[in-house]
Amino acid sequence: MYILGISCFYHDSAAALLADGQLVAAAEEERFSRLKHDSGFPKQAIEFCLKQAGITSNDLDYVVFYEKPLLKFERILKTHLSTFPRSWRVFGEAMIAWLGDKLWVKTHIQEGVGVPPEKILFVDHHMSHAASAFLASPFEEAAVLTVDGVGEWTTTAKGTAYGRFDGSASSITLSEEQRFPHSLGLLYSAFTAFLGFRVNNGEYKVMGMSPYGQPNYLDKIEKLFKVYDDGSFWMDMDYFSYHYSHSATYNQKFIDLFGPPRVHSDNFYTTKTNPESNPNDPQVIQNQYYADVAASIQHVTEDVMLKMLRSLHAQTGMKNVCLAGGVALNSKANGRFLRETPFENIFIQPAAGDSGGALGAALYVYHVLLGKPRQFVQEHNYWGAEYGEDEIATAVSASGYKYETIPSETALTERVVDDLLQGKVIAWFQGRFEWGPRALGSRSIMADPRRAEMKEIINAVIKFREPFRPFAPVITEEAVSDYFEDTDVATNYMPRFMLTVERFKEGPGQQVPAVNHLGTGRLQSVRREWNPRYYDVIHQFGQATGVPILVNTSFNLRGEPIVNTPANALKTFTNSDISTLVLDKMIVRK
Repeated sequence: MYILGISCFYHDSAAALLADGQLVAAAEEERFSRLKHDSGFPKQAIEFCLKQAGITSNDLDYVVFYEKPLLKFERILKTHLSTFPRSWRVFGEAMIAWLGDKLWVKTHIQEGVGVPPEKILFVDHHMSHAASAFLASPFEEAAVLTVDGVGEWTTTAKGTAYGRFDGSASSITLSEEQRFPHSLGLLYSAFTAFLGFRVNNGEYKVMGMSPYGQPNYLDKIEKLFKVYDDGSFWMDMDYFSYHYSHSATYNQKFIDLFGPPRVHSDNFYTTKTNPESNPNDPQVIQNQYYADVAASIQHVTEDVMLKMLRSLHAQTGMKNVCLAGGVALNSKANGRFLRETPFENIFIQPAAGDSGGALGAALYVYHVLLGKPRQFVQEHNYWGAEYGEDEIATAVSASGYKYETIPSETALTERVVDDLLQGKVIAWFQGRFEWGPRALGSRSIMADPRRAEMKEIINAVIKFREPFRPFAPVITEEAVSDYFEDTDVATNYMPRFMLTVERFKEGPGQQVPAVNHLGTGRLQSVRREWNPRYYDVIHQFGQATGVPILVNTSFNLRGEPIVNTPANALKTFTNSDISTLVLDKMIVRK
């Protein structure tokens, strides 16, 4: 049985395909269209999924959409009418978009996929999130928490899920919810915009800025956001405009409280990012204020999530919990959950945002609606497209670059390690690309983490991005306990998907300044069975240096999606100062 899941028309459009309950392929549309956070109908992602399975649309039993368009339309209609006349401008735009396009999802699927209407199903947005986490997890029972901007009406949902691997039917019950416009995800997005970053794109930049500040403005946030002991919350909507505007998330009252918003183009530096900075420099003082605001909203987000999880555990008594929704990608918050809640085990969907809803919708139909037995566990995240030797060779030959082919795996990884030891930056392209927003060793940029200057080099002349942005340490799984405090990677799935920020042990952490972000790192652990060649490079680097860690960041330039094809890789290589490009078994140099 083939079930195709689809998410689109908001952001991060995607498709995921199940064959008899096993995930066959999953990808975001942006990887093919090259439009970052592409929200359009995922035609190319769908074509890839079908091709990967070797089927056509005629072989599909069901196509499932990740939310209920009529309910979402109801929310938009009622919200705009309730905020009239402030919403008068966007009301017309919304009606044109919905009545002309977004409301007719079934028609889009019929025409875009080529299936009859009786094969098309719809699943609630937050149920899709919940299913994407629980039904991909190794747990047979778990509490469930989903937190994002907004689905149809829901912004946060709590519940329980049951599904054994012995053939019995699965069930997911979402028993509590918060409703729009009160939204933790949209609160964080409002501060993202205030701090000069793009909504639905720059939230992780706020997270990266927050360690440079102190949460000195909790009192100001309390004026517009109240949180209760069970993690429920209330927002004073007089400070916000996202419920009646498509372009603004906060209003003048918000600015009166927090001051002028940060200008995106302004250089961000403080005495923490650059100890030689003059603390009396007006730009340093202003930047420190924004860093403190970032630290404050990050603190509030972590506090709310911890309260939600503690309350959920008290209600359910379960030892396992599954999380999804865009807020579940806040790795700094995630790092605290096992340490500071009673839950023993946590699974977070690595494509936790809207793209993961495509997988969740398909899993929900197969296991809950159809009652099919569970067998799939998401042990790794390599579900995208891969390219053969002939395709890679053709692209490299057309590029005009010098290259060499190294058939031996051992010789290849040794050559890469030699380049790393010489201080070169490596672009790494191999196998199927990753599902979700994290580069996990199929489309990565790697470097020597012992060289402190690598952080500035990669940010400035390779990624062309803000200098305060941190890089992830990727480490062999067996070495994690040598470098990080209280991190159990045997049962904790978060490190393998780069979903948690953990604290370095003081001495070992000082060995890797390029990935040590004020004492912490967004950890990625690697087991050889998941990605042998990637593991071998890290392991051999460790044998040569005594440090089995590398810098890992996504293989893309600022503002672009992570590369997909060999041609994408060569273009990015050309447009940056990357020293060496490894395309499967071919090494390309400038």
